[in-house]
Amino acid sequence: MNRDDLVRLRRARDRMDREYAEPLDIDALARTALMSPGHFQRSFRAAYGETPYAYLMTRRIERAKALLRRGDLTVTEVCLAVGCTSLGSFSSRFTELVGETPSAYRARPHESGAAIPACVAKRLTRPSRQRVRTAEPDEAP
Repeated sequence: MNRDDLVRLRRARDRMDREYAEPLDIDALARTALMSPGHFQRSFRAAYGETPYAYLMTRRIERAKALLRRGDLTVTEVCLAVGCTSLGSFSSRFTELVGETPSAYRARPHESGAAIPACVAKRLTRPSRQRVRTAEPDEAP
């Protein structure tokens, strides 16, 4: 991948970081990167290790966690505030990335993280896909 492609991909990624609450689709992001939608998706995955949709949803869940920690919005309000239109899809993705439901996350105390600098907290609380490895039938557990 050449340097110009990386610059254009970064421009699209920065747009997702900035406009995560807006309705962003692959066509719009590909136009931002000056690429065709198919080339954009393949290049983005090669450069960042995940699809543009997965990256955008991770950003949205990251922002949702911050809003839920505040505790002044309902889960539905947070879902809409971060740009998700389906509460069910939002809750499923949140649970997949965080390991607990949005309601459970909102309900538990979060004061213990107050003394951690924001830059460190952001790194430590960044959602990541929870993968469970299952043993093959002929493998010992």
